[in-house]
Amino acid sequence: MAERAQMLQIGEVAERVGLSLRSVRFYEESGLLTPAARSDGGFRLYTEEQVERLLLIKRMKPLGFSVQEMRDLLTAYDTLEAADADAAQLDAARERIAAFSARTVERIADLRKQLDRAEEFAARLERVQAPRG
Repeated sequence: MAERAQMLQIGEVAERVGLSLRSVRFYEESGLLTPAARSDGGFRLYTEEQVERLLLIKRMKPLGFSVQEMRDLLTAYDTLEAADADAAQLDAARERIAAFSARTVERIADLRKQLDRAEEFAARLERVQAPRG
């Protein structure tokens, strides 16, 4: 019972990670997140590990990873955490995570380019607005 007292309800989780209830439910419906338990009243209950999982999902979203890609990465993470994973499974999971790492670096570079263009555009607008004199 003490373990259940340490669990968080969906609203607390959403607030902690900075997502809407709808987003948390979407990730649950997509199979990316599963509540650890339900309260007697039927409320979803989450552990700290699940909060960390949701934060990982949240970090992937702005990098443009699809739900399937998120699922693939989370499966690799789960394999690394699994007590019964064999060496081949662990190696395959590490390879998938390395591939995600490389794609993440590429996407960050793309986002930096987009940010540079946006800042250049904002500076141009500022110059146009500046009084001439």
